[in-house]
Amino acid sequence: MDRLIVGLGNPGIKYHYTRHNIGWDVFEELSFAGNLKWTDKFKGQYAVYQNGDEKIYFLKPQTFMNLSGESVQPLMNFFKIPVENILVVHDELDLPFGTIAFKKGGGLAGHNGLKSIAGLLGTQEFRRVRVGIGRPVHGDVSNWVLSGYTGEDKDFFRPFLKGSAQALEEYIKLGFDKAATAYSKKKIV
Repeated sequence: MDRLIVGLGNPGIKYHYTRHNIGWDVFEELSFAGNLKWTDKFKGQYAVYQNGDEKIYFLKPQTFMNLSGESVQPLMNFFKIPVENILVVHDELDLPFGTIAFKKGGGLAGHNGLKSIAGLLGTQEFRRVRVGIGRPVHGDVSNWVLSGYTGEDKDFFRPFLKGSAQALEEYIKLGFDKAATAYSKKKIV
């Protein structure tokens, strides 16, 4: 059965390579990223990757984070993808930078993109890849997620993206449960 992988982020050059856009940034590091042909539809950009008999849809909502569900729901309905076959890649404040974890359903931890998706799908039981960005030592969380990487985080940003993309490829090849076991709060960098 076909699957949908959603990378959360915000449209516009000023958000490129910010912590909130890490879901989109991971897509750029997939080994087959150069072969993905993006189409503007469903209030987003989507591409299709053929994995044997199965299609994997990649989606980058273009609605801004707090309206992500307005892109996810119509694509999911159009291609008849069940909730259990949706994987959302998102920034996670509650994991240290460089750590990822797969998660099946559960709480939304105040993440507006996840709230929008859950609200429009009528369930929180979609799957996720939590990509750790850590919490700010000082200052406001909104400024933190909308800022770029500095210091050590900047040095390790690209290897972290590559490692996270490899985890997505493991999910595509082996399925959720095996990928979740291999990447259970795994420190990538």
